[in-house]
Amino acid sequence: MQFLQLVISGVAQGCIYGLIALGFVLIYKATETVNFAQGDLMMLGGFLGLSCMVVLGMPFWVAFLATLAVAMLFGMLMERALLRPLLGQPAFTVVMLTIGIGYLARGLVTMIPGWGTETHTLPVPYKDEVLRLGSGGDALVLSMEHMVVIVVTALLIAILFLFFRYTKLGVAMQATSQNQLAAFYMGIPVRRINMLVWGISAAVSACAGLLLAPITFVHVNMGFIGLKAFPAAVVGGFGSIPGALVGGLIIGIAESLAGFYLPEGFKDIAAYVLVLVMLVVLPNGLFGDKMRKKV
Repeated sequence: MQFLQLVISGVAQGCIYGLIALGFVLIYKATETVNFAQGDLMMLGGFLGLSCMVVLGMPFWVAFLATLAVAMLFGMLMERALLRPLLGQPAFTVVMLTIGIGYLARGLVTMIPGWGTETHTLPVPYKDEVLRLGSGGDALVLSMEHMVVIVVTALLIAILFLFFRYTKLGVAMQATSQNQLAAFYMGIPVRRINMLVWGISAAVSACAGLLLAPITFVHVNMGFIGLKAFPAAVVGGFGSIPGALVGGLIIGIAESLAGFYLPEGFKDIAAYVLVLVMLVVLPNGLFGDKMRKKV
């Protein structure tokens, strides 16, 4: 039972990694750019949800949806105001800009007195509740925080799958990710599609922040978890949407098992060890497309 509980805990943590990695992949597929502010967008989502619940008095699920809407709007505005003017510039320029956006976000939150400098608890209705399966000493005890993470992640992935598969906008986004020039010639508004991709990516990261907050609290440095989500995207294949979730699950389970069965400190390096092994064995990741350059 102990092993099964560790796996379920790892799956829940892996879902968080997978959602942030999904944000990395969505932006990379659309613009061939890596957004290193992804973790900080997750942090902003946590603080937005906390503000909606504590300051505005919204119920949790109302605050959840409101946070996703605001985060999506913020991501779209960020693309329009900061990133679109850099079209045609080297990818390194955009990467440095996203790193700067992350530092700016943390700095602005820290400047809020009594809010950004403290650690907060997100008052969710399922806090500290457990789900007990079985009876006696062999009972499987599951944290409701972990179960909500798994269920909401599965629901979100299903919604995104249906969106990309069966809606005209989703198909247009897929076409844009494959070839922006061809999509433009076919009449697809590529710039608007890219803006929407950044908005969806920000909303997905905010969702990850709201799901993680009941487990690890809300604080200004919670966005550093994005450093673990990036290896998840690499393991799954940086251009693969399903790979982002699978990579996150692999990283989460590996961390959970390493933290229990291996000496102290191995949990923190498990993700990077997996990335090194993956780059040696499968440089393109589990689901990545094989790309070769002719010289």
